[in-house]
Amino acid sequence: MALIKSISGIRGTIGGEAGQGLTPVDVVKFTAAFGSWVQQTTNINTIVIGRDARLSGEMVSRLVAATLQGLGIDVIDLGLSTTPTVEMAVPAKKAGGGIILTASHNPKQWNALKLLNQHGEFINDAEGKLVLEIAEQESFQFAEVNKLGKYRQSDKFLKKHIKAILDLPLVDVEAIKAANFKVVVDAVNSSGGFAVPMLLEELGVSQIEKLYCEPDGNFAHNPEPLPENLGEIARVMEKGSFDLGIVVDPDVDRLALVNEDGSMFGEEYTLVAVADYVLKNNPGNTVSNLSSTRALRDVTEKAGGTYYASAVGEVNVVNMMKAQNAVIGGEGNGGIIYPELHYGRDALVGIALFLSHLAKSGLRMSTLRSKYPSYYISKNKIELTQGIDVDAILEKVQKQYAKQPINTIDGVKIEFDKEWVHLRKSNTEPIIRIYAESDSLSTADHLANKIIGDIKEIISDKSE
Repeated sequence: MALIKSISGIRGTIGGEAGQGLTPVDVVKFTAAFGSWVQQTTNINTIVIGRDARLSGEMVSRLVAATLQGLGIDVIDLGLSTTPTVEMAVPAKKAGGGIILTASHNPKQWNALKLLNQHGEFINDAEGKLVLEIAEQESFQFAEVNKLGKYRQSDKFLKKHIKAILDLPLVDVEAIKAANFKVVVDAVNSSGGFAVPMLLEELGVSQIEKLYCEPDGNFAHNPEPLPENLGEIARVMEKGSFDLGIVVDPDVDRLALVNEDGSMFGEEYTLVAVADYVLKNNPGNTVSNLSSTRALRDVTEKAGGTYYASAVGEVNVVNMMKAQNAVIGGEGNGGIIYPELHYGRDALVGIALFLSHLAKSGLRMSTLRSKYPSYYISKNKIELTQGIDVDAILEKVQKQYAKQPINTIDGVKIEFDKEWVHLRKSNTEPIIRIYAESDSLSTADHLANKIIGDIKEIISDKSE
């Protein structure tokens, strides 16, 4: 069993002993800590909750709602929903915060409490540490019987979310209708199973083939939208009857696309394509994290804007976007953040903007993809023995490549013209993650292996 406490929430596998998995005891403890923090910092006694369709969701949701009521907090429960929908509902309902019950792309035995501030954005590092401290000390005060919080359900907000997307100036419903798109949707039997078709119907998509769109939480394949998990939708697309495939993760904040011939558009290129469309209509700056493809920088600079790289993590991307007044940003995992709507990864707005782009281009998916610079990312890791000073290793690597442009806001990122390598340490295990990008996968692998060799040599020198 596993229980992982982080600044943005608490996640774990369902069952087991308290403190070893995400048990009811742990759900209550961390919900009480977050609710107490909201009361202390906002003086607002309302919290919005929502969940994806995973098997444990209903049970966890009841625990969360009852715990918040026990603190004297009113609960607005969106029920089965999406992460971006909950994010938008928090400020719309003038709530003090939000809790999304989803383990995102993790398998069905996992669940999590993702924590939002009163702006509907993920809490930051300092706020997360305060919540964990309250939980550790169990310093919460429950309400007396006549001051218990109220509970109400609201199933209207997804429609409001979709309407807000349709009202965006860059979402061209008429162009999408005229394109007469035929679309396959794989929603891994979670919330996207109803949210994505609802959006597509409002956009005027003529034919929607639903693949794993029953929101019963029985994930039909690994829910992370990576190529190796998308074989079935690829086989459907290969038959040539559809214009594009759309894949979302269980909480609908990541978007992957499949070309008309069954090949992958590439999750790194979801953001690149949508940013290209936005920048053509609204020039400005962009942001992604340090481990995302350079193609976004190329597209941004071609449009006359400036690209900025943030530390890994959605909250870090959002903070950089605000600081640099970015018109669009996100992460290379298919996460689109479009601030004109809200500051959160949102597959639904990504779909609407991408379909507008594809319709106006008049191109097939594979042709549109071929117009962007092609880069390939090699993802690797080195497992270290306990006691090794990871920071010292990264510092030595940095000195070894001091003549190259280096970014140290999150580990060490070294640039070699249009290639790069990014080294980050894990916060939970003795691992260095090593990502490298080049114009071919073999070259990216070679670059990563070169750095891995350097690290092994540093470790060997220390042990002598």
